[in-house]
Amino acid sequence: MNETNHRFQLSPLIRGTLITVYLALVLPLPALATESLRLWLLAAVPMGLLIVLAMLSEQVTVTNSGITVGHPSWCSWLLRRGWSLNWTEMKALVPVGTSQGGKVFYITTHDQSQRLLPQRLEHFDRFLDLIQSHSSLRTTGVGRLTPPWTYQLLAFLAALMLVGELSVAFAVQQGLITIPS
Repeated sequence: MNETNHRFQLSPLIRGTLITVYLALVLPLPALATESLRLWLLAAVPMGLLIVLAMLSEQVTVTNSGITVGHPSWCSWLLRRGWSLNWTEMKALVPVGTSQGGKVFYITTHDQSQRLLPQRLEHFDRFLDLIQSHSSLRTTGVGRLTPPWTYQLLAFLAALMLVGELSVAFAVQQGLITIPS
């Protein structure tokens, strides 16, 4: 049988939002730091961004034989997370409520181990269709972990923070605002 690979990554809305939040929170730090810490923070910001990008690079591969969740080779050595299941190992999808009122789903296997179903993927509906067509699992009622508007609002607020921070930095550079030392 011909092996078909379908690869899914984190939704661009979620990835972009979380990167924007990171930048909004850490970009001002070197400017606000004391002189002795400024160089360390200037080095730490891009290193932190690289770690954030690695964490947000998780990908899910669906084949005729099963599902694999992991990271690309450029960062898998660092994160060392992931799992793989064959379709025949999967027994059920078990919903579990979250403290924020959402619902996550675990794939339970015949040996009673559990794997968290990725719910923040791009083309999530296609992902669920593939699961249902390859396994005995029913994906009716499985939805995204959070509605898109929450990430859209967070992205807007983070972008607003960045605009404000850049405006203040520009005003300081132009001498319109002075920062006490």
